[in-house]
Amino acid sequence: MTSRIPLVSAADAPAASRPLLDAVHKAFGATPAMFRAVANSPAALQAMWGFFGALSDQGGGSIPAKLGEQIAVAVADRNACEYCLAAHTALGRKAGASAAEMSAAQAGESADPATAAALRFALKLVEQRGQVGDADVAALRAAGFGDGQIVEILAHVALNLFTNYVNIAFAVPVDFPGVKLRSA
Repeated sequence: MTSRIPLVSAADAPAASRPLLDAVHKAFGATPAMFRAVANSPAALQAMWGFFGALSDQGGGSIPAKLGEQIAVAVADRNACEYCLAAHTALGRKAGASAAEMSAAQAGESADPATAAALRFALKLVEQRGQVGDADVAALRAAGFGDGQIVEILAHVALNLFTNYVNIAFAVPVDFPGVKLRSA
């Protein structure tokens, strides 16, 4: 299947997208297809890359990279986004998660109680379209998350909804090692 949106390169991208594509390439050692699709819109690429950067450990995010990737695979599996499932499984392994931890996260599970609470909350946000209640937020606090971290968990979900929708809607070809969806 070919992408429904051209996968532009730094050479043929809009001028305002080129420096961002260079930054993506530097960060990954390659330019993943998702960013090449989004680069058709400099504004969308700036929003996406800025979102990733802000939530990263280097950007000031307080959620560890491993947990961010576990949230990403749970959301990707729930949305049947093969691209994000593959990409974030690889990134989760790079962030120190075992294959078993990433597989469990894909199912919304973890042996770590705090991670399990974060994954339950993330999936409830997706399934209930943000309609969570006092008890859901209280469960995160009881698991040890502060208010800033709770907001960042929601931000990770929002970012992953954005990337899932890009990859699904535009049929972006997967350029990471494939991972089987549980939800398929």
